[in-house]
Amino acid sequence: MLKITTLMIALLTAGFGLTPVHADGGYNDKDSPLAPFQQLIEDEKYQQAITELDEALRDKPDNADLLNLLAYSHRKLGHFDVAMENYLNALKIDSDHRGANEYLGELYLQLGQPEKADERLAILDKECFFGCDEYDKLKRAIENYRKQNPS
Repeated sequence: MLKITTLMIALLTAGFGLTPVHADGGYNDKDSPLAPFQQLIEDEKYQQAITELDEALRDKPDNADLLNLLAYSHRKLGHFDVAMENYLNALKIDSDHRGANEYLGELYLQLGQPEKADERLAILDKECFFGCDEYDKLKRAIENYRKQNPS
């Protein structure tokens, strides 16, 4: 399948007055309601992010983006069981959520389950028809894992 870079998609969509949809829920958009949580995560303030995400989820318990960020923060702190639960909950809400699929794949690698990471990569391959960062990052992570853990 032909993969087109994010830049090319941005150029194509700009010509039609469209805005590319990001699986990260627009985390890179400073005006996004998710931006404060993303900033905490970028600053590696995972516990504070967890506290604030838990509070936000009280109002929006079915928000896949919030659950994904919560899972990510827990994973970074080594709370793998809680991370797994939150990734799976995010995917129950939005099975094609790119961020949750990528990060769940990374969690599977951390747990020594590369075959399950491959399943997430296959989902991203279908979801990212024109290519996407989440697919590329998970593919690299799987390749690196296999280099470090030859069977």
